[in-house]
Amino acid sequence: MRLIPSLCEALRGRQSSPATERAYVHWAVRYVHFHGLRHPKDLSESDVAAFLSHLVVEGKVSASTQNQALCALSFLYKEVIGRPLGDIGAFRFAKRPTLLPVVLDAKEVKALLQQLKHPYRLMGQLMYGAGLRLGECISLRVHDLDFERKCLNVRAAKGAKDRQTLLPETAIAALQRQVEYTKMRLESDIETGFKGATMPSAFDRKVPSAATSIGWQFIFPASRLCTDDEGAQHRHHTDPSAVQRAVRAAATAAGITKKMGCHTLRHSFATHLLENGCDIRTIQTLLGHSSVKTTQVYTHVAQRAVLGAMSPLDRV
Repeated sequence: MRLIPSLCEALRGRQSSPATERAYVHWAVRYVHFHGLRHPKDLSESDVAAFLSHLVVEGKVSASTQNQALCALSFLYKEVIGRPLGDIGAFRFAKRPTLLPVVLDAKEVKALLQQLKHPYRLMGQLMYGAGLRLGECISLRVHDLDFERKCLNVRAAKGAKDRQTLLPETAIAALQRQVEYTKMRLESDIETGFKGATMPSAFDRKVPSAATSIGWQFIFPASRLCTDDEGAQHRHHTDPSAVQRAVRAAATAAGITKKMGCHTLRHSFATHLLENGCDIRTIQTLLGHSSVKTTQVYTHVAQRAVLGAMSPLDRV
């Protein structure tokens, strides 16, 4: 059995995201190397426990990283090896810290957006104005925009769920210009003989014309074409690392000293909605959280605004 190709095939059969595939392959490779290149089928639950403990003791990984490794190995054994993991026994758990999300104030958001250049400014406006994750933002396609109802359709988000969220009016004009740019890019690509935008699993075989229709084009297309396994050229969305670099550079230029990234804009979206009186259930829906408990973390960040509390020092 070729372990890694079999793992990738199993993940793609479950329609896992490329990020999940990369992470699970990473942990499978590290696990095999930790045990001297022995095949996982020859290793037991105690070997999994030893690896997880090693990650904490030697690797100093966080609780979320350790949990991701465990999920990857559980999937590997169940779906690839064909032997679900049993009780792996005791192992060293990473301590899970209680961290509050980093949130920008309104002035910081404005300063950050002003430092971003197109198209990264528009991406920043959507991550903050619609509460999008970075992956959700760059994966938007033209047919996900509903200008009439002023909403965005987020497809196959975290947990393979679709949802609707706000389309900020401030971003509409820039989005309409971006759609026109995407149309021109599509026309130029068609002349070169490319096969269209990258598509969801097997959809291009069901509807071959969809990949070259304007509705299925990414709003933020990559600057270069990519080549699939059959040698055909497609256009994917912009690379997330480019957006991350742009946001970090803009934060530095804006003089923001908080440790922040693209996800900080989503945190700020939720917190500012809460501070402005929006119902937490509505915020839960807009963010796509399965449980309101996940959304409630923002009540701790926005507590002063919600409760109207003031430090006693400010009254002295």
